[in-house]
Amino acid sequence: MNRRERERDRILALLRNHPVAAIIGARQVGKSTLAGLVASAWEGPVERFDLEDEADLARLADPLRALRPLPGLVVLDEIQRVPQLFPALRVLADRPGAPARFLILGSASPELFQQSSETLAGRIAYRELGGFALDETGDTPARLWRRGGFPRSYLARGEGQSFEWRREFVRTFLERDLPQLGVNVSARTMRRFWTMLAHYHGQVWNASEFARSFGVADTTVRSYLEHLESALVVRELQPWQENISKRQVKAPRVYLRDSGLLHALLNLPSQRDLEGHPKVGASWEGFVIDQVIRLADAAPEECFFWATHAGAELDLLVHKGGRRLGFEVKLTSAPRTTRSMHIAREDLRLDRLDVIHAGTRTFEMAEGIRALALADFLRNVEVVNPVSR
Repeated sequence: MNRRERERDRILALLRNHPVAAIIGARQVGKSTLAGLVASAWEGPVERFDLEDEADLARLADPLRALRPLPGLVVLDEIQRVPQLFPALRVLADRPGAPARFLILGSASPELFQQSSETLAGRIAYRELGGFALDETGDTPARLWRRGGFPRSYLARGEGQSFEWRREFVRTFLERDLPQLGVNVSARTMRRFWTMLAHYHGQVWNASEFARSFGVADTTVRSYLEHLESALVVRELQPWQENISKRQVKAPRVYLRDSGLLHALLNLPSQRDLEGHPKVGASWEGFVIDQVIRLADAAPEECFFWATHAGAELDLLVHKGGRRLGFEVKLTSAPRTTRSMHIAREDLRLDRLDVIHAGTRTFEMAEGIRALALADFLRNVEVVNPVSR
Protein backbone atom coordinates (compact mmCIF):
# COMPACT_ATOMS: atom_id res chain seq x y z
CA MET A 1 0.00 0.00 0.00
CA ASN A 2 1.34 3.38 -0.97
CA ARG A 3 1.00 5.44 2.22
CA ARG A 4 -0.01 8.65 0.49
CA GLU A 5 3.54 9.83 -0.06
CA ARG A 6 2.38 11.99 -2.97
CA GLU A 7 -0.07 13.88 -0.75
CA ARG A 8 2.48 14.10 2.06
CA ASP A 9 5.07 15.65 -0.22
CA ARG A 10 2.59 18.21 -1.52
CA ILE A 11 1.71 19.32 1.99
CA LEU A 12 5.40 19.61 2.89
CA ALA A 13 5.92 21.76 -0.21
CA LEU A 14 3.04 24.03 0.81
CA LEU A 15 4.51 24.43 4.29
CA ARG A 16 7.84 25.45 2.83
CA ASN A 17 6.18 28.30 0.96
CA HIS A 18 3.36 29.37 3.29
CA PRO A 19 3.16 29.94 7.05
CA VAL A 20 -0.19 28.09 7.15
CA ALA A 21 -1.33 25.06 5.15
CA ALA A 22 -4.79 23.54 5.36
CA ILE A 23 -5.91 19.99 4.63
CA ILE A 24 -9.65 20.00 4.00
CA GLY A 25 -11.85 17.03 3.25
CA ALA A 26 -14.86 15.00 4.28
CA ARG A 27 -14.98 13.22 7.60
CA GLN A 28 -13.08 9.90 7.79
CA VAL A 29 -11.19 10.57 4.54
CA GLY A 30 -7.77 10.34 6.21
CA LYS A 31 -6.81 13.92 7.09
CA SER A 32 -5.41 13.05 10.52
CA THR A 33 -3.44 10.09 9.14
CA LEU A 34 -1.93 12.31 6.45
CA ALA A 35 -1.04 14.93 9.05
CA GLY A 36 0.76 12.19 10.96
CA LEU A 37 2.80 11.34 7.86
CA VAL A 38 3.69 15.01 7.41
CA ALA A 39 4.69 15.26 11.07
CA SER A 40 6.90 12.16 10.77
CA ALA A 41 8.71 13.68 7.79
CA TRP A 42 9.06 17.12 9.38
CA GLU A 43 12.62 18.03 10.36
CA GLY A 44 12.17 19.64 13.74
CA PRO A 45 9.80 19.71 16.69
CA VAL A 46 6.10 18.95 16.20
CA GLU A 47 3.20 19.86 18.49
CA ARG A 48 -0.30 18.54 17.83
CA PHE A 49 -3.69 19.69 19.11
CA ASP A 50 -6.90 17.71 18.66
CA LEU A 51 -9.72 20.24 18.98
CA GLU A 52 -12.23 17.49 19.76
CA ASP A 53 -10.19 16.74 22.92
CA GLU A 54 -11.27 18.73 25.96
CA ALA A 55 -7.73 18.82 27.34
CA ASP A 56 -6.36 20.35 24.14
CA LEU A 57 -9.23 22.83 24.04
CA ALA A 58 -8.35 23.91 27.57
CA ARG A 59 -4.71 24.42 26.55
CA LEU A 60 -5.88 26.77 23.79
CA ALA A 61 -8.16 28.89 25.98
CA ASP A 62 -5.63 31.69 25.41
CA PRO A 63 -4.43 30.86 21.85
CA LEU A 64 -1.60 33.37 21.56
CA ARG A 65 -0.16 32.45 24.92
CA ALA A 66 -0.30 28.72 24.09
CA LEU A 67 0.97 28.87 20.52
CA ARG A 68 3.48 31.74 20.50
CA PRO A 69 6.34 29.83 22.22
CA LEU A 70 6.03 26.75 19.98
CA PRO A 71 8.70 26.24 17.28
CA GLY A 72 8.65 23.89 14.31
CA LEU A 73 5.34 22.46 13.10
CA VAL A 74 2.05 22.98 14.91
CA VAL A 75 -0.87 20.76 13.85
CA LEU A 76 -4.43 21.86 14.67
CA ASP A 77 -7.00 19.14 13.96
CA GLU A 78 -10.74 19.92 13.46
CA ILE A 79 -10.07 23.64 13.53
CA GLN A 80 -13.59 24.56 12.39
CA ARG A 81 -14.69 23.80 15.97
CA VAL A 82 -12.67 26.77 17.28
CA PRO A 83 -13.00 29.64 14.76
CA GLN A 84 -11.53 32.12 17.25
CA LEU A 85 -8.13 30.56 16.49
CA PHE A 86 -7.94 32.19 13.07
CA PRO A 87 -7.14 35.74 14.27
CA ALA A 88 -4.39 34.31 16.48
CA LEU A 89 -2.97 32.39 13.53
CA ARG A 90 -2.82 35.60 11.52
CA VAL A 91 -0.71 37.25 14.20
CA LEU A 92 1.59 34.24 14.50
CA ALA A 93 1.93 33.83 10.72
CA ASP A 94 3.14 37.43 10.37
CA ARG A 95 6.06 37.11 12.78
CA PRO A 96 9.47 37.78 11.22
CA GLY A 97 11.59 34.70 10.68
CA ALA A 98 8.56 32.35 10.77
CA PRO A 99 9.59 30.41 13.90
CA ALA A 100 6.65 28.02 13.38
CA ARG A 101 4.53 26.65 10.55
CA PHE A 102 0.91 25.71 11.08
CA LEU A 103 -0.92 22.76 9.55
CA ILE A 104 -4.68 23.01 10.07
CA LEU A 105 -7.18 20.25 9.37
CA GLY A 106 -10.89 20.55 9.01
CA SER A 107 -14.10 19.63 7.31
CA ALA A 108 -15.04 21.98 4.51
CA SER A 109 -17.55 23.98 6.49
CA PRO A 110 -18.63 27.47 5.38
CA GLU A 111 -17.23 28.75 8.68
CA LEU A 112 -13.79 27.33 7.91
CA PHE A 113 -13.65 28.99 4.52
CA GLN A 114 -15.04 32.29 5.76
CA GLN A 115 -12.76 32.61 8.76
CA SER A 116 -9.60 31.55 6.94
CA SER A 117 -10.24 33.67 3.86
CA GLU A 118 -10.94 36.77 5.93
CA THR A 119 -8.09 36.49 8.41
CA LEU A 120 -5.41 34.47 6.60
CA ALA A 121 -5.60 35.82 3.07
CA GLY A 122 -2.15 35.63 1.49
CA ARG A 123 -0.85 33.45 4.30
CA ILE A 124 -2.64 30.13 3.77
CA ALA A 125 -2.58 27.43 1.08
CA TYR A 126 -5.25 24.74 0.80
CA ARG A 127 -5.00 21.09 -0.10
CA GLU A 128 -8.22 19.18 -0.67
CA LEU A 129 -7.95 15.52 0.31
CA GLY A 130 -10.15 12.82 -1.18
CA GLY A 131 -10.17 9.09 -0.57
CA PHE A 132 -7.56 6.74 -1.96
CA ALA A 133 -6.54 7.26 -5.59
CA LEU A 134 -5.44 4.47 -7.91
CA ASP A 135 -1.75 5.15 -7.43
CA GLU A 136 -2.18 4.80 -3.66
CA THR A 137 -3.65 1.30 -3.68
CA GLY A 138 -1.42 -0.82 -5.91
CA ASP A 139 -4.57 -2.70 -6.85
CA THR A 140 -6.81 -3.11 -9.88
CA PRO A 141 -9.46 -0.41 -10.34
CA ALA A 142 -12.39 -2.79 -9.67
CA ARG A 143 -12.09 -2.86 -5.87
CA LEU A 144 -11.57 0.90 -5.57
CA TRP A 145 -14.54 1.53 -7.86
CA ARG A 146 -16.78 -0.86 -5.94
CA ARG A 147 -15.82 0.17 -2.39
CA GLY A 148 -14.84 3.79 -2.93
CA GLY A 149 -11.78 5.54 -1.53
CA PHE A 150 -12.62 6.10 2.13
CA PRO A 151 -9.83 4.20 3.92
CA ARG A 152 -12.04 2.19 6.27
CA SER A 153 -14.31 1.15 3.43
CA TYR A 154 -11.51 0.25 1.04
CA LEU A 155 -9.44 -1.61 3.65
CA ALA A 156 -12.34 -3.52 5.24
CA ARG A 157 -11.78 -7.28 5.48
CA GLY A 158 -14.85 -8.23 3.48
CA GLU A 159 -17.43 -6.75 1.15
CA GLY A 160 -20.11 -6.93 3.83
CA GLN A 161 -18.00 -4.98 6.33
CA SER A 162 -17.16 -2.38 3.70
CA PHE A 163 -20.79 -1.89 2.71
CA GLU A 164 -21.93 -1.68 6.33
CA TRP A 165 -19.28 0.94 7.09
CA ARG A 166 -20.54 3.07 4.20
CA ARG A 167 -24.16 2.76 5.30
CA GLU A 168 -23.19 3.84 8.80
CA PHE A 169 -21.11 6.70 7.41
CA VAL A 170 -24.14 8.01 5.53
CA ARG A 171 -26.23 7.90 8.70
CA THR A 172 -23.70 9.63 10.96
CA PHE A 173 -22.82 12.15 8.26
CA LEU A 174 -26.45 13.22 7.99
CA GLU A 175 -27.30 13.06 11.68
CA ARG A 176 -24.10 14.48 13.18
CA ASP A 177 -21.59 15.87 10.71
CA LEU A 178 -23.86 18.13 8.66
CA PRO A 179 -25.43 19.74 11.74
CA GLN A 180 -21.92 20.41 13.10
CA LEU A 181 -21.21 22.23 9.83
CA GLY A 182 -24.19 24.50 10.47
CA VAL A 183 -26.68 22.74 8.16
CA ASN A 184 -30.16 23.16 9.65
CA VAL A 185 -32.01 20.64 7.50
CA SER A 186 -33.46 17.42 8.90
CA ALA A 187 -31.43 14.25 8.36
CA ARG A 188 -34.49 12.61 6.80
CA THR A 189 -34.85 15.37 4.19
CA MET A 190 -31.15 15.38 3.36
CA ARG A 191 -31.07 11.60 3.06
CA ARG A 192 -33.98 11.69 0.63
CA PHE A 193 -32.26 14.43 -1.37
CA TRP A 194 -28.87 12.65 -1.38
CA THR A 195 -30.50 9.38 -2.47
CA MET A 196 -32.39 11.13 -5.25
CA LEU A 197 -29.13 12.78 -6.30
CA ALA A 198 -27.52 9.32 -6.49
CA HIS A 199 -30.14 8.31 -9.05
CA TYR A 200 -29.27 11.45 -11.06
CA HIS A 201 -25.51 10.85 -10.76
CA GLY A 202 -23.78 12.02 -13.95
CA GLN A 203 -26.76 13.96 -15.28
CA VAL A 204 -27.27 17.67 -15.86
CA TRP A 205 -28.59 19.43 -12.76
CA ASN A 206 -32.26 20.37 -13.01
CA ALA A 207 -33.30 22.36 -9.94
CA SER A 208 -36.92 22.66 -11.06
CA GLU A 209 -37.32 18.87 -11.31
CA PHE A 210 -35.86 18.35 -7.84
CA ALA A 211 -37.96 21.17 -6.40
CA ARG A 212 -41.18 19.63 -7.74
CA SER A 213 -40.29 16.29 -6.17
CA PHE A 214 -39.73 17.94 -2.79
CA GLY A 215 -42.55 20.48 -3.02
CA VAL A 216 -40.18 23.37 -2.30
CA ALA A 217 -38.65 26.29 -4.19
CA ASP A 218 -35.74 25.92 -6.62
CA THR A 219 -33.56 27.95 -4.25
CA THR A 220 -34.20 25.45 -1.44
CA VAL A 221 -32.99 22.39 -3.35
CA ARG A 222 -30.08 24.49 -4.59
CA SER A 223 -29.13 25.09 -0.95
CA TYR A 224 -29.32 21.31 -0.29
CA LEU A 225 -26.89 20.73 -3.16
CA GLU A 226 -24.56 23.44 -1.86
CA HIS A 227 -24.52 21.81 1.59
CA LEU A 228 -23.34 18.49 0.16
CA GLU A 229 -20.88 20.17 -2.16
CA SER A 230 -19.39 22.21 0.69
CA ALA A 231 -18.92 19.00 2.65
CA LEU A 232 -16.96 17.58 -0.33
CA VAL A 233 -19.23 14.61 -0.99
CA VAL A 234 -20.73 16.00 -4.23
CA ARG A 235 -19.01 17.51 -7.28
CA GLU A 236 -20.55 19.96 -9.71
CA LEU A 237 -18.77 19.77 -13.05
CA GLN A 238 -19.31 23.08 -14.78
CA PRO A 239 -20.18 23.35 -18.48
CA TRP A 240 -17.61 24.64 -20.96
CA GLN A 241 -18.84 27.34 -23.32
CA GLU A 242 -17.06 27.52 -26.67
CA ASN A 243 -17.50 30.40 -29.13
CA ILE A 244 -19.35 28.38 -31.78
CA SER A 245 -22.76 28.67 -33.40
CA LYS A 246 -24.17 25.52 -31.74
CA ARG A 247 -26.52 25.72 -28.74
CA GLN A 248 -24.62 24.42 -25.73
CA VAL A 249 -25.74 23.07 -22.37
CA LYS A 250 -25.31 25.69 -19.64
CA ALA A 251 -26.22 23.79 -16.45
CA PRO A 252 -23.64 21.75 -14.49
CA ARG A 253 -23.46 17.98 -14.23
CA VAL A 254 -23.66 16.53 -10.74
CA TYR A 255 -21.63 13.57 -9.43
CA LEU A 256 -21.26 11.93 -6.05
CA ARG A 257 -17.53 12.15 -5.44
CA ASP A 258 -17.07 8.72 -3.88
CA SER A 259 -18.29 5.71 -5.84
CA GLY A 260 -18.59 3.64 -2.66
CA LEU A 261 -21.05 6.10 -1.12
CA LEU A 262 -22.96 6.15 -4.41
CA HIS A 263 -23.30 2.38 -4.27
CA ALA A 264 -24.41 2.51 -0.62
CA LEU A 265 -27.12 5.06 -1.40
CA LEU A 266 -28.27 2.94 -4.35
CA ASN A 267 -28.17 -0.20 -2.14
CA LEU A 268 -25.63 -2.07 -4.28
CA PRO A 269 -23.58 -4.21 -1.85
CA SER A 270 -21.77 -6.40 -4.41
CA GLN A 271 -20.11 -6.26 -7.82
CA ARG A 272 -22.94 -8.39 -9.18
CA ASP A 273 -25.55 -5.92 -7.90
CA LEU A 274 -23.59 -3.05 -9.39
CA GLU A 275 -23.17 -4.63 -12.81
CA GLY A 276 -26.91 -5.31 -13.06
CA HIS A 277 -27.97 -1.78 -12.13
CA PRO A 278 -29.02 0.88 -14.68
CA LYS A 279 -26.53 3.35 -13.15
CA VAL A 280 -23.48 1.11 -13.64
CA GLY A 281 -22.22 3.15 -16.61
CA ALA A 282 -22.73 6.46 -14.82
CA SER A 283 -21.01 5.05 -11.73
CA TRP A 284 -17.95 4.07 -13.78
CA GLU A 285 -17.95 7.46 -15.49
CA GLY A 286 -17.98 9.35 -12.20
CA PHE A 287 -15.29 7.12 -10.71
CA VAL A 288 -12.97 7.61 -13.68
CA ILE A 289 -13.57 11.36 -13.85
CA ASP A 290 -12.69 11.67 -10.16
CA GLN A 291 -9.50 9.66 -10.66
CA VAL A 292 -8.43 11.70 -13.70
CA ILE A 293 -9.02 15.02 -11.95
CA ARG A 294 -7.11 13.96 -8.87
CA LEU A 295 -4.19 12.23 -10.60
CA ALA A 296 -3.82 15.18 -12.96
CA ASP A 297 -3.94 17.49 -9.93
CA ALA A 298 -6.44 19.67 -11.76
CA ALA A 299 -8.18 22.48 -9.89
CA PRO A 300 -11.99 22.82 -10.05
CA GLU A 301 -11.68 25.87 -12.29
CA GLU A 302 -9.69 23.76 -14.79
CA CYS A 303 -12.31 21.00 -15.17
CA PHE A 304 -15.46 21.07 -17.32
CA PHE A 305 -17.83 18.96 -19.36
CA TRP A 306 -19.19 20.00 -22.73
CA ALA A 307 -22.46 19.22 -24.48
CA THR A 308 -24.61 20.64 -27.25
CA HIS A 309 -28.37 20.39 -27.57
CA ALA A 310 -27.78 18.48 -30.82
CA GLY A 311 -26.18 15.61 -28.88
CA ALA A 312 -22.41 16.13 -29.16
CA GLU A 313 -20.67 15.95 -25.80
CA LEU A 314 -17.43 15.43 -23.92
CA ASP A 315 -17.34 13.87 -20.45
CA LEU A 316 -14.36 15.85 -19.18
CA LEU A 317 -12.32 18.77 -20.48
CA VAL A 318 -9.18 19.64 -18.53
CA HIS A 319 -7.94 23.11 -19.49
CA LYS A 320 -4.54 23.21 -17.83
CA GLY A 321 -1.29 24.96 -18.62
CA GLY A 322 -2.62 26.34 -21.90
CA ARG A 323 -3.57 22.85 -23.14
CA ARG A 324 -7.02 21.41 -23.82
CA LEU A 325 -7.23 17.74 -22.93
CA GLY A 326 -10.44 15.83 -23.57
CA PHE A 327 -11.59 12.61 -21.88
CA GLU A 328 -14.45 10.29 -22.75
CA VAL A 329 -15.28 7.42 -20.38
CA LYS A 330 -16.60 4.08 -21.62
CA LEU A 331 -17.48 0.97 -19.61
CA THR A 332 -16.21 -1.39 -22.28
CA SER A 333 -12.99 -3.12 -23.20
CA ALA A 334 -13.31 -2.29 -26.90
CA PRO A 335 -14.28 1.37 -27.37
CA ARG A 336 -15.02 2.76 -30.82
CA THR A 337 -14.85 6.25 -32.20
CA THR A 338 -18.10 8.14 -32.55
CA ARG A 339 -19.19 11.18 -34.47
CA SER A 340 -19.51 13.01 -31.15
CA MET A 341 -15.80 12.44 -30.41
CA HIS A 342 -14.76 13.93 -33.75
CA ILE A 343 -17.07 16.92 -33.26
CA ALA A 344 -15.70 17.54 -29.77
CA ARG A 345 -12.11 17.30 -30.92
CA GLU A 346 -12.71 19.75 -33.77
CA ASP A 347 -15.06 22.24 -32.08
CA LEU A 348 -13.07 22.41 -28.85
CA ARG A 349 -9.68 22.37 -30.59
CA LEU A 350 -8.44 19.62 -28.29
CA ASP A 351 -4.74 18.88 -28.04
CA ARG A 352 -5.72 15.27 -27.42
CA LEU A 353 -8.77 13.13 -26.72
CA ASP A 354 -8.38 10.02 -24.58
CA VAL A 355 -11.17 7.46 -24.38
CA ILE A 356 -10.62 5.85 -20.99
CA HIS A 357 -12.08 2.36 -20.89
CA ALA A 358 -12.35 -0.71 -18.67
CA GLY A 359 -10.09 -2.95 -20.75
CA THR A 360 -6.35 -3.56 -20.61
CA ARG A 361 -5.14 -2.31 -24.01
CA THR A 362 -4.12 1.19 -25.07
CA PHE A 363 -4.20 1.93 -28.78
CA GLU A 364 -4.73 4.70 -31.32
CA MET A 365 -8.31 4.94 -32.57
CA ALA A 366 -8.04 7.87 -34.98
CA GLU A 367 -5.91 10.96 -35.46
CA GLY A 368 -5.71 12.67 -32.08
CA ILE A 369 -8.00 10.09 -30.42
CA ARG A 370 -6.60 7.29 -28.28
CA ALA A 371 -8.18 4.41 -26.38
CA LEU A 372 -6.51 4.48 -22.97
CA ALA A 373 -6.87 1.71 -20.38
CA LEU A 374 -7.49 3.25 -16.95
CA ALA A 375 -4.48 1.43 -15.50
CA ASP A 376 -2.29 3.02 -18.19
CA PHE A 377 -3.42 6.50 -17.17
CA LEU A 378 -1.11 6.20 -14.16
CA ARG A 379 1.82 6.00 -16.56
CA ASN A 380 0.53 8.87 -18.67
CA VAL A 381 -0.50 11.34 -15.98
CA GLU A 382 2.81 13.19 -16.21
CA VAL A 383 1.80 14.22 -19.74
CA VAL A 384 -1.26 15.92 -18.26
CA ASN A 385 0.53 17.41 -15.29
CA PRO A 386 4.31 17.41 -15.81
CA VAL A 387 5.14 18.62 -12.29
CA SER A 388 2.70 16.44 -10.37
CA ARG A 389 4.85 13.39 -9.85
